[in-house]
Amino acid sequence: MSKEKIHIFDTTLRDGAQTQGVDFSIDDKLKIAKALDNLGVDYIEGGWPGANPTDTEFFQKKIKLKSSVLTAFGMTKRAGRSADNDPGLSSILNSNTPAVCLVGKSWDFHVDIALGISNKENLENISESTKLFVKEKKEFMFDAEHFFDGFKNNKEYALSCIKSAYDNGARWIVLCDTNGGTLPNEISEIVNEVSKSVPGKNLGIHAHNDTGNAVANSLAAVLSGVRQIQGTINGLGERCGNANLMSIIPTLHLKETYSKKYEINIKKENISKLTQCSRLLDEILNRKPNQHLPYVGAAAFSHKGGLHVSAVQKDPKTYEHINPEDVGNTRNIVVSDQSGKSNIVSRLKSIGIDFKQDDPKIKKLLEEVKDREFIGYSYDGADASFELLARRIMGEIPRYILIKEYDVSVKKNNSGEIISSAKAQLEVDKKLILCEGEGNGPVHALDNAIRNNVDKLAKYSQYLKDLKLVDYKVRILNTGTEAVTRVSIESTDSKGKNWFTIGVSPNIIDASFKALVDSLDYKLFKDKAPASL
Repeated sequence: MSKEKIHIFDTTLRDGAQTQGVDFSIDDKLKIAKALDNLGVDYIEGGWPGANPTDTEFFQKKIKLKSSVLTAFGMTKRAGRSADNDPGLSSILNSNTPAVCLVGKSWDFHVDIALGISNKENLENISESTKLFVKEKKEFMFDAEHFFDGFKNNKEYALSCIKSAYDNGARWIVLCDTNGGTLPNEISEIVNEVSKSVPGKNLGIHAHNDTGNAVANSLAAVLSGVRQIQGTINGLGERCGNANLMSIIPTLHLKETYSKKYEINIKKENISKLTQCSRLLDEILNRKPNQHLPYVGAAAFSHKGGLHVSAVQKDPKTYEHINPEDVGNTRNIVVSDQSGKSNIVSRLKSIGIDFKQDDPKIKKLLEEVKDREFIGYSYDGADASFELLARRIMGEIPRYILIKEYDVSVKKNNSGEIISSAKAQLEVDKKLILCEGEGNGPVHALDNAIRNNVDKLAKYSQYLKDLKLVDYKVRILNTGTEAVTRVSIESTDSKGKNWFTIGVSPNIIDASFKALVDSLDYKLFKDKAPASL
């Protein structure tokens, strides 16, 4: 039995760009488009030519894609104008893309309130806009905005809107859950009804995530007949986001409910690029990835409970619904106060520490982890600090820079600026080194004290020149006079590797310094720096 084709339509560069705090540059859009093309999505919606300078310039780049169809977005013509004389439609035509997607109203409430025109005028806008692009031999798609709300409030009019496009030659009629309030059972029922008027092979779904059901709604729509799914990388989009293609694509490929019936243009070997694609977007946006995203998140295949880890070591299928490698992800065994011996053993193996199963140091390490987590440490988010602790207990870590003493002060100058100053006395090869620095906070000052004097650190200077602090987080674990502070630091270097360290103390400066020292030690160890004399 031949499989039916499901077409994947990515709107990261258009609908995703409407996310609060997101502002793609031309270069950003080109990088994302290339990644999507390499992945093999069917359509890449590049933006709205004529709506803003960035989108207009993007379409002027004459982008060459090897597998995807570049699509321009816009809206149906304005009332009172002909389609041939509408500036917005002209800008879209001038973009010279093979495919065009126009949004138009399909909810009579919106026609009245948002557009302020008659229902008849709206139908004319849809039909005349469709005719223009069909005449120009464009693959034309009509995004029926607010379709599901419109259908529930005025079924006949909502259907007449999509028929105005379909009857005039539209290739795709995309049913939009614009407000994101429709539930999967409603999607199924409505799509089944719509397919009596417009064939499923011409229907698409565009779901928003305001009830957390965008992925479920998209998959429900497929089972009910639609053959195009619109979404974004990581579910990027306005308000709560769009349907997450990083969840939809592997589900279509790897779950038998869909893989037996349907096929997508994205090849099996390209599914392993999904995690990379997800992380690329976060890198471009300069934001911390959501580690709990299905399939592609860093924690998607993380195991923390001791019973879970023990079972996973016997067979990963006990707690994993797919192989992480299928989507380009990796398994992660978390060490925490909930750890058992299995967690410790697995982590020691993953970081390359040789040991014997009956080594008493393993028990000592497990007890140390639990004792430290009891006072506030959290090693499930501080892999570097855990590795240092493990290697110290197992006797595998040399001594590098010894911190003899440090002093930090904070003052407010005459201009009202808060300035932190730091002094640290370090020992390398039995020689004392005084380091001083300033910063906009105590950790920044301590970091600068070492960084500004890195040339004084003799044999360690070459290893630490490219060390950078990426992020710094403080959490007060309890309140009152005996409050304990936990500091987490994310560091990186010129090799692009990021690592996380942690420090805990009743004193925020001391907690910060512990995390900072661990960051230095980890960098020196990974770069195979020699031990201090």
